[in-house]
Amino acid sequence: MSTELVKSRKKLNSVPTLLKKGKYMAAVQGIHDGLIIFLKNQVLKNEREEFEDILKKVTYSLNSDAELRKLYPLVISYKPGQERALLDAMRELLQELQKLVNEEVKDDMQAIIAMKKKEVERGQQFLDNQEWDKAKETFDKLVKDFGGDTDLKADIADRYLNAGRYQEAFHMLDDALHDDPNAIHLYNRIGMVLRKMKDYATAEKYYLKALTLSSNDEYLHYNLGRLYYDWRKWAKMSQAAQSAVTINPNFLEATKMLKFATKKMAE
Repeated sequence: MSTELVKSRKKLNSVPTLLKKGKYMAAVQGIHDGLIIFLKNQVLKNEREEFEDILKKVTYSLNSDAELRKLYPLVISYKPGQERALLDAMRELLQELQKLVNEEVKDDMQAIIAMKKKEVERGQQFLDNQEWDKAKETFDKLVKDFGGDTDLKADIADRYLNAGRYQEAFHMLDDALHDDPNAIHLYNRIGMVLRKMKDYATAEKYYLKALTLSSNDEYLHYNLGRLYYDWRKWAKMSQAAQSAVTINPNFLEATKMLKFATKKMAE
């Protein structure tokens, strides 16, 4: 028996074990792949008889599996010489199983999204009630469960920011940046938080880092100018505003900022 036929036999013989383990997709894929190998190769009479016997046992195993019958109630038939028809049936069964898998994944994802939303709202309720420890406990658990979700961390940070909990907002955004070091919007948010914390020097570093990633973002330059306004650094404020206006001449707020900084520098 050739190496390819040995491979085919191995795949087919693994089917009953896979079915017992509930691995229906793998079992049907094994039949599918084993049949393709079998059909592509020349076989001797005794080899064909052996494979026909294996295929009879395999289809019997499929039809006898109660759980698989719930998923796919149609009877799978096989007679010697009808290997191509069986292959077509396996393709159809694979498609049906894939649909079921996709639906399960979709249901799981919807359940996860609903759970996440519920817990975020729960944390928000604690913030509204000024139950800071409970809010932190809720949000920290969410972040632990969905560690790589930078959007979730940014959302939680915004909620902390709106509640005036600047330190918590900063730590949440800083954590998100470790997941996505090139996320300009996170640098921008951190700059805003640090500005409210009056940590102007650190805020400046974050804004300047963001500008190395996107130097043509007029809003970044404008927000940097806002920082310099609070910091009372009029020359730097003027420079930031000028950069914003140069990028977008129709940016009215940046134009006002530039006029204000120029006036302050003249005093």
